[in-house]
Amino acid sequence: MSKVVLITGGSSGIGKSIGEFLHHKGFIVYGTSRNPERVENSVFPLVALDVRDTATIHDAVAKVIANTGRLDVVINNAGVGITGPLEEIPTAEIKNNFETNFFGPIEVMKAVLPQMRQQKSGLIINVTSIAAYMGLPYRSVYSASKGALELITEALRMEVKDFGIHITNVAPGDFATNIASGRFHAPLIEGSAYEIPYGNTLKMMDEHVDSGSNPNDMAVAVYNIIQTKDPKIHYKVGVFMQKFSIVLKRLLPDKIYEKMLMNHYKL
Repeated sequence: MSKVVLITGGSSGIGKSIGEFLHHKGFIVYGTSRNPERVENSVFPLVALDVRDTATIHDAVAKVIANTGRLDVVINNAGVGITGPLEEIPTAEIKNNFETNFFGPIEVMKAVLPQMRQQKSGLIINVTSIAAYMGLPYRSVYSASKGALELITEALRMEVKDFGIHITNVAPGDFATNIASGRFHAPLIEGSAYEIPYGNTLKMMDEHVDSGSNPNDMAVAVYNIIQTKDPKIHYKVGVFMQKFSIVLKRLLPDKIYEKMLMNHYKL
């Protein structure tokens, strides 16, 4: 029997790539979008869902279960980037980022766990980020929201293990998607103390995304996780140096690692 998969943020970027790959592998795939009627030529159905709106989460989950009778895999992929000096990022934007990247996935998990518990099976894959493993300059809020999701996943895994439910994180590095155009950029303020270093770092971040890996790599990784009987707690997907940076953080003294990051960002 084909597994039923729900992917939040399935209309573009990594979510779309994962959905298309799984669809062609024979899975029954549902994606979500805040405005599915605006999306053309999706190879799998899209349902309306905004992770900041709990009512839409429950409606979307109920619709998928009504159509299929079950829900085997949920991929918490919807997220938004944010950059800027912490001092200059509006608090409302910080809260919006956490609503999307942290509280939204929590609400999705709360909505799907009863069905998975009833089935005595299920897999939740939370898409985090390699940035979740370290505080990156001018990406402090993004690192924090994704890092919080990593820790929630670690704890929840233990709470639901007896129900036959598996939960895991997959942390992508830089991928060639439209995330840079969709993220909130705190504006470069002329005369600000952060104008030059933030401007240089912002340019470097955009270049990393433009030259990033193929999103299909994430699709293959997610497919392999689904095929794994007992998934690991953490997966990392990216080029060698991005993944190795996490290893270095564990091995190096804090200040040496901080100096390495500052050299990388030319700070």
